Amino acid sequence: MSRISQKLILAVTLAVCLISLGSVANGNDVGRKVKTKVAPEYPELAKKMHVSGSVKLELLVSSNGQVKSVKALGGHPLLIDAAEGAVKQWRYESGPETTEIVEFKFNDQQ
Repeated sequence: MSRISQKLILAVTLAVCLISLGSVANGNDVGRKVKTKVAPEYPELAKKMHVSGSVKLELLVSSNGQVKSVKALGGHPLLIDAAEGAVKQWRYESGPETTEIVEFKFNDQQ
């Protein structure tokens, strides 16, 4: 594959990830506001295998806004690790400890 093709694929992948991040669903509209979001990277193996779909996660957010724990509620195992790794870097506004639901959509056309 040429360098231009690789760069184009990378650019398209990044663009789709950012678009997907915009469509991340928060469990409830009155939940905690996210101050910092990190988009998951589409795993190379998942791309090669044309694996796509959604990953749904349940987050326990501490009072200081850090993600305390993550539980996968659904999704392909090849995609779950990438989604979990991303949300562990998220930061929410301070408040009482809460549980949030988020969903990432991965598309093998990225």
